[in-house]
Amino acid sequence: MVEVATDVRKITVVPFITENVSRKATVYTDEFPSYNHLARICYRHERVNHGSKVYVVGNIHTNTIEGFWSLVKRGISGVYHAVSLKYLQSYVSEYAFRYNHRDDETPMFQIFLNQI
Repeated sequence: MVEVATDVRKITVVPFITENVSRKATVYTDEFPSYNHLARICYRHERVNHGSKVYVVGNIHTNTIEGFWSLVKRGISGVYHAVSLKYLQSYVSEYAFRYNHRDDETPMFQIFLNQI
C-alpha cells in the first residue's frame, strides 16, 4: 500500500505507520527525523545513515523502497511528464500495483484484464 502524504512531519508519518504496519514488523529507514519516535512506540527500528554515506549495514538498507520510488519518478516524468496533486494518488497506486506484480508469470495485460 502506498499513500500520498500531505507532508513528512512526524505528526503525519507516525500515525500512518501505526495504522498500517504490524508492531511485530521491523521498520527500516534512513535517518530522517520523523522516524525517531518509532522505537519509543514499540517498533523494532533499524536505520542507515545516508548523511554519513552509509547505505547498507548487514541486512539493514532502504534499497528496495528507494528502487520503487525511482521507478515511480522515472515513470511519471517519462510517460506522463507531469501529474497534478489531484491525481497523484492514482498514479502512485498504479505504479505500486505494477511493482507488486513485477515478478508474476502472468503477463501484466492479463493481470489488468482480471482486475476489470
